[in-house]
Formats: sequence, structure tokens, C-alpha cells
Amino acid sequence: MTESQQPDPSPTAVDTLSYEQAREELVGVVSRLEAGGVSLEESLALWERGEALADRCEAWLEGAKVRLAAARDKAEGK
Repeated sequence: MTESQQPDPSPTAVDTLSYEQAREELVGVVSRLEAGGVSLEESLALWERGEALADRCEAWLEGAKVRLAAARDKAEGK
């Protein structure tokens, strides 16, 4: 494994990431998985991190939908 492919020694807790941070890290995880060349154990760890990041992105998007719906309802006087 090259130095640029070393895992982050202290990954940030997923629940503290903004949407943009989670999405950017998820892109990196997918790229590393697609590139191959990592051990099975690291691949599994990357997959699990990717799943958590995808869930975080989905939570942000669902929250945004709720906020938009509330703003729309308020604008329409509901």
C-alpha cells in the first residue's frame, strides 16, 4: 500500500460531518474501493465507512426535504 493510500488513523465520527464533508469522503472511499489493491480487511472497513457516510448524506437530504416542505407550507399559509 502506498503512503497516499494509508487509512486515516483517526476517522471523524460520521455523525459530526456536514453533507459536503460526508459526500467528499464517500467519493474517496468509492475511489479506493474501485482502485483495488487493498486487503480484504481494509476493503470491509472502507465498505462499512462508506455505508455510514451514505446514510449520513441521506439523513442530511431527508432533513432538507422536511425543511423545504415546512417553508413551502408556511409560504402557502398552511
